Amino acid sequence: MKISVLTVPLQDRSAEEAFAWLHGLGVESVELGAGGYTNDSHLHPAVLLHSGQAVAALKELLAKYDLSISALSCHGNPVHPNRQRAAADHQTFVDTCKIAQTLGVDTVVTFSGCPGDSAGSKFPNWVTCAWPDDYPAILEWQWERVLIPYWKEAAQIAASYGVRRIALEMHPGFCVYNPETLLKLREAVGPTIGANFDPSHLIWQGIDPVAAIKALKGAIYHVHAKDTRIDPQNAAVNGVLDTKSFGQMADRSWIFRTIGYGHDTDYWKSMMSALQLIGYDRAVSIEHEDGLMSTTEGLEKAIEFLKSVIIREKPLDNMFWA
Repeated sequence: MKISVLTVPLQDRSAEEAFAWLHGLGVESVELGAGGYTNDSHLHPAVLLHSGQAVAALKELLAKYDLSISALSCHGNPVHPNRQRAAADHQTFVDTCKIAQTLGVDTVVTFSGCPGDSAGSKFPNWVTCAWPDDYPAILEWQWERVLIPYWKEAAQIAASYGVRRIALEMHPGFCVYNPETLLKLREAVGPTIGANFDPSHLIWQGIDPVAAIKALKGAIYHVHAKDTRIDPQNAAVNGVLDTKSFGQMADRSWIFRTIGYGHDTDYWKSMMSALQLIGYDRAVSIEHEDGLMSTTEGLEKAIEFLKSVIIREKPLDNMFWA
């Protein structure tokens, strides 16, 4: 496995400044934002799509600092009920696949998206319960009429540009939010669909990341290193379905944290070991969303912590003998 960083939080620095700083901290790979909910300050798709010189310059910059690209990220909602928003996010996905081909990247990270409850909806409708009977009917419409048809087409588009891995981040608020829904879409669409395994979004749902990793064997295409801390008092009173602003951190049932600040070293070592067990040997990409730390401090601490738990090499085939 390699240590990677999603460079989006470093948007106040130029690509060279960000790459040089990360290289100095021992980072081996970067995940670059390409649009959607993710800023594109270090990739500039509008430029790269029309300038071979800009592509060459980016490749040279990465080589200068001994960095590879773990994935391109274009988190969005391409099945949004607002047609203009959906079309814009779909085009961002297509453009990201085009850039991925140019840069020799085979993995694109995004969200599954979430439609509304009908063709006339204005806003997404995330269903979280099985009763009243309206909700199963909404789910059937979302999956059979919108989500599966969209991703079947999107997978073909990705493949046409050499993108073999669409890594969907399992995120509440979207149709794919846990291993079960990820595997459901993968079964319907095919093996181009896989997971961007971000434990932070699973932890507050009560999911054991190690169990989830094992359940997703063969379907994990990218990994985010981000932690979550559940506040025991707030969660005990109100549960974990929390709609309060992230600015109200003291009142929330859970908040995102830098790795090591939500769970201890043993917890993260167990995750890395589970990834090794299922044969995952790609990047582990740090995503900084800790509201209690600056970007600089959060990434520095996360990189040092990840160095202490990541498993870099596969075991030798002949390491066990009678």
